[in-house]
Amino acid sequence: MAAHVLRLRLALLWGGLRGAPSHTVRVVAGLVLLVLAIAGACAALLWTARTDVDTLLVVTVTGGAAITAAFAVAPVISGATDPVDPRRFAVFGPSPGALAGSTLLAGIVSVPILSVLALAICSGIVWTAAGAPWAVSAVAVVLGIATCVLLARIFLALTAMWLRGRPAELTGVFVIGLLVVVLPVGVFLSSLEWDGAVPVPLQAAVDVVAMTPLGAAWALPGLVAAGDPLVWASVAVAVATVAGLTLAWFAIVRRMLSRIERPVSARERGGLGWFAVTPGTPTGAIAARSLVYWLRDRRYIVNVLVIPVAAALTTVPLLIAGVPAPYVALVPVPIMAVFLGWLPHNDLAYDSTAVWLHVASGVRGSADRVGRLIPILVIGVPVLAICIPVAIAVNGSWSLAPALTGVCASLFLSALGLSSIASAATPYAVSRPGDSPFQQPQRSGASGVSGQAFVMIGALAVSVPALWWGWLTLTDDLWYGILTLAGGSAIGVVVLVLGVAIGAVVFDRRGSELMEFASAT
Repeated sequence: MAAHVLRLRLALLWGGLRGAPSHTVRVVAGLVLLVLAIAGACAALLWTARTDVDTLLVVTVTGGAAITAAFAVAPVISGATDPVDPRRFAVFGPSPGALAGSTLLAGIVSVPILSVLALAICSGIVWTAAGAPWAVSAVAVVLGIATCVLLARIFLALTAMWLRGRPAELTGVFVIGLLVVVLPVGVFLSSLEWDGAVPVPLQAAVDVVAMTPLGAAWALPGLVAAGDPLVWASVAVAVATVAGLTLAWFAIVRRMLSRIERPVSARERGGLGWFAVTPGTPTGAIAARSLVYWLRDRRYIVNVLVIPVAAALTTVPLLIAGVPAPYVALVPVPIMAVFLGWLPHNDLAYDSTAVWLHVASGVRGSADRVGRLIPILVIGVPVLAICIPVAIAVNGSWSLAPALTGVCASLFLSALGLSSIASAATPYAVSRPGDSPFQQPQRSGASGVSGQAFVMIGALAVSVPALWWGWLTLTDDLWYGILTLAGGSAIGVVVLVLGVAIGAVVFDRRGSELMEFASAT
């Protein structure tokens, strides 16, 4: 079977060159450009053999980890189909184990894998010249390529099973998630000072990546050449990664052959936007409707855009007062965090009369509360994930990153939890749909002020421990940063869970009052 599947794979590759002359020209031109790019990368990699072991380790580990991660991310973002999908062989009644092994071997015969193989061989040559035994370099190449092949197989299969006919919104979510990872890394690298040696923060980051499934195999020869005692930990991680992914692949193939393929439903045919992305549950439906509001209603958009501007303006009086610029750089992001969590404190009022959908259909308060928080999480988490590294880069001390992350997590999550309560307990009139976001209606009473103050002051109050630990990190000992990260995250999660639970109870008990409020505003 393995030989038959390999012949099919080679035939598919050769078939890619057939077709109209214009298609053949484009494919050949793309292959030529790819070969030139791989040749240039191999030449640059071989040239690094002249550098020291630390620089070699940084290049191979970071590059290898990025390439390995790409084999998991690319199928999800591109929605590519597997040319040797195991389900295509189901009509022949093959053994799941034999088919899994055959398709795994066939996965090696692909343009991306062969390109990475060329780079991996060059990496092995470089490390052998740097003092690593050739056997160790060969084992590292095998483990690295095996990890890439397995990740590609697994994520192609998962994409085919669960993400068929996905809407463009889901691709956008994946791209945003990728930017959340790529942009902070880019900010981190651009902020380093290169004075002829590998910067200490980068070396520390590489040591961490070398102990992860993405970088363990690529770090193996470098750790041996440097005599690092962590080499055995790297070996264990790399071998365990390949073994675990292999078991996962065999299990996936068995499941694909034992389940009847589900026909494409109306939700998967497109046209439903966010409703085709979220689960078909009350929480998912509310989240989809809220996402449409947050991304299209100018009342929401203006509120989001004002936050970074307001946070940046707070730096002006601090600089005028003589506060050192590195300290001022840390101020805007916590302000953004608390205001992002504060935004949904009156989310229910923006529904206007549409809130009757939730009350009349008997939607549970927990579904309403959780669904309404999804959009701000989709917006707030990427914004904070990008702004925190930027603030740390301006400050210049990456050791403060855990503390700033902990403070922002506490403020953001706790404000979200309190907003879940205020949204159901103290809604107040806002501009109607279609009106200018700067047009505010007349209000009676102080319910609006009380709700806003409850969320803002409450989030600051429960985050006092995280703020204090963050201050100690800045002025006393950097080890407080770990306490700030763990403690701040714990505070935020606890307040968020309690806030959603209390808000759900309030929503259930005040259903008639909420409908009356929506009708009167």
